[in-house]
Amino acid sequence: MTINFTPIVAYTMGDAAGVGPEIIAKAWPELCRMSRPLVVGDPAVMVRAASLVGGTAKVVEVDGPGTVAAALDLMPVVRPPLAPCVNDVAPGAIDARAGRGAYEYLCHAIDLAMDNRIDAIVTAPLHKESLRLGGIHHPGHTEILAERTGRSDFAMVLAIPGLAVIHHTLHMALRDVFAQLDPAAIAGRATLLDGLLRSMGVHKPRLGLTALNPHGGEHGLFGDEEGMLLEPAVAIARQTGANLSGPYPADTLFFRALAGQFDGIVALYHDQGHIALKLAGRGRAVNISVGLPIVRTSVAHGTAFDIAWKGVADASGLITATDYATRLAIGRTQVRC
Repeated sequence: MTINFTPIVAYTMGDAAGVGPEIIAKAWPELCRMSRPLVVGDPAVMVRAASLVGGTAKVVEVDGPGTVAAALDLMPVVRPPLAPCVNDVAPGAIDARAGRGAYEYLCHAIDLAMDNRIDAIVTAPLHKESLRLGGIHHPGHTEILAERTGRSDFAMVLAIPGLAVIHHTLHMALRDVFAQLDPAAIAGRATLLDGLLRSMGVHKPRLGLTALNPHGGEHGLFGDEEGMLLEPAVAIARQTGANLSGPYPADTLFFRALAGQFDGIVALYHDQGHIALKLAGRGRAVNISVGLPIVRTSVAHGTAFDIAWKGVADASGLITATDYATRLAIGRTQVRC
């Protein structure tokens, strides 16, 4: 059964000192074409952002979804009741108010999604130091999303057309990664990635697991984690129905995947997946949260303090994130029906 509807998407403004407000304002015409957009942020900041990029949409403060219909010439903005005023936060500055505001925008959007008042969330970037100064000790969006939705089995995926990478570990020191290499947990990541790719239309996803050590450990010469931990993870994943193979040295695995031999990769730590995919994506990469009861995607870049509020930020990542979010939201609706 085909469902024809345009999802309501909440765009969280992110850190007011970064590029989030301006990329939302710059992308607004395209966001209106792809979704029914609602900004969760600071209305005064969005007025300045629209003026900066020459946008024609009038910013209107609303109470929630459905209060005002978004249009090319109208931008509804919800300001969460606990969010601080951030209109005088300096561009490119680490500021506790901006960090706290970004947190409140995200929490409000999560609550709207959990109440089924919106269909998806697309997040603009926050700054982790500002977040910490604002009294929030989570390292980023993903962990906040998991806590507020009550999920413990979650992960971050970076995606570009034709390839998605899930990260077994995320925001932690590299020295702490080794203690997290549990075969069953790694297999669980493969299952999450398999489910995501199937929901995006890949019939039987071909997944590869990265090795931890150079050259895959060379049969124990450079480390034995591949044989002791990673090969058992592959076996467990295959028993549960995920078409996972490996472990393969990361340099060759990404090369093969980009040549079309794999649909998804299970990376063991943050930079192992991020560096390769961001380089391959050249601005097209999208962050997708998996294992949550709601749809959330994001740009894969940061707050870009060095260019923030100069009107030069590229909004294409936000548009791509919206494309993924709307497709996932439509897919969930079709499954429910």
